[in-house]
Parts: sequence; structure tokens; C-alpha cells
Amino acid sequence: MPDRRTAERAIVHHPVFAHWYACFADHRAGLAGLRREMLAGLSGRVIEIGAGTGANFAHYPRSVAEVVAIEPERTLRRRALTEAARAGVPVDVVPATAEALPVKSEAFDAAVVSLVLCSVRDVQRSLSELRRVLRPGGELRYLEHGRSRRRGPAAVQQALDRTVWPLLMGNCHLARDPLDEIRAAGFTIGPYRRGRLLRHDPGPALPWTVVGVARRAEEE
Repeated sequence: MPDRRTAERAIVHHPVFAHWYACFADHRAGLAGLRREMLAGLSGRVIEIGAGTGANFAHYPRSVAEVVAIEPERTLRRRALTEAARAGVPVDVVPATAEALPVKSEAFDAAVVSLVLCSVRDVQRSLSELRRVLRPGGELRYLEHGRSRRRGPAAVQQALDRTVWPLLMGNCHLARDPLDEIRAAGFTIGPYRRGRLLRHDPGPALPWTVVGVARRAEEE
């Protein structure tokens, strides 16, 4: 298991992006409903990676006993600490990365990823870590954006990923496919729903979202 000192050394810092995200992107109209949908019915111990400003914290049901919230970006983490103090469930905000979670194996009943698989450095390693820390049969709840199913917008997304978009947007990638990545990591995909993050978004950025449930197998 990665130790906490290793996790501390891997902390990232994107202050310009973090300020924009905290002031604008993380609180768009419509996201609150998707967050509630993603978190509905959770209980027990939960780990959330890429907690950002803590926008999910207010939506955790009271049946959740504890949330360990992983956030590597220091500016976002400071805001998450403020939201944690207001949350209706206990939240511990931890400085670490998704690729090296400083927690014990099979310690959590559920895991949450919310608009974060687009920006982690290594998607498969991050998901492998989540499988490690989930108990057998534990759930992965996700709200992610991904590659368009239309050829033209998908080509634009891929071009942006190869050039300026990750540099400007805190390592966000537009052309990743979260469902494919979750399947490839060994999770069983459960119910999910596709939608649009922005109702009238005409461009290639964030053309669709997916919110749903996946599960670690009972026996592995």
C-alpha cells in the first residue's frame, strides 16, 4: 500500500485552473441534480477521488458513515476543507493522488469519481487503486464526461487533447471514454444514463456525461 509520504510528494498544483473551476465549472446549474443522482442510496464508508472543491459533500445521504475525500490540488483542497466542515456526514479531506491511495485494501463500501477520470495521470492505475480499496461487491459511483459518439466532434476533441486543452484545463482530456476505462479495469458495469452537461452546448467540449454504477466482483 502506498504510504502517506509518497502520496504527499505526488501533489499537483494548477492554481489558475483551480480558481476557474472553483468559481465557475464546479457549480453549474444542473450539476447538483446529477450529483444527488450519483450518490443516492450510498451507505457505509466511502472514498471519493478528485473531490475538487467538495461540491459532492452536501449531497451525501445521512446513511454514509464516513467519506475519505482525496484531492491532490492544494487550492481546490482548501475549498474542500471548508465544504467538509459544513457537510451532513463526516468528511476527511486527504492530500493524495488517485494513483497512490494512502488507505488500506478492501476498506470501503463504495467509491466515487466525479468529473475526474478525464484528468488523472493514469486512468487504469487509478481505477486499479479503487478496486484495491473497495470491499468485494463494493460499488463505484461515477459522473464523468467523455468522447463524443459523433465522428466530427470526436476528432476535434482528440485534436484538443493533443495540443492546448490539457495544459489549460488542469490535465483534463476530452476524448477519454470513461465506460471503456471502467470496464477495462475489471469492474462490472451496472445501470447508467447518458446526458448532456450543458443543455444547449453546440461545441465539442463536454458533449455528453454519463452517471451510473459499477461494481467490484464478489470474488476475485
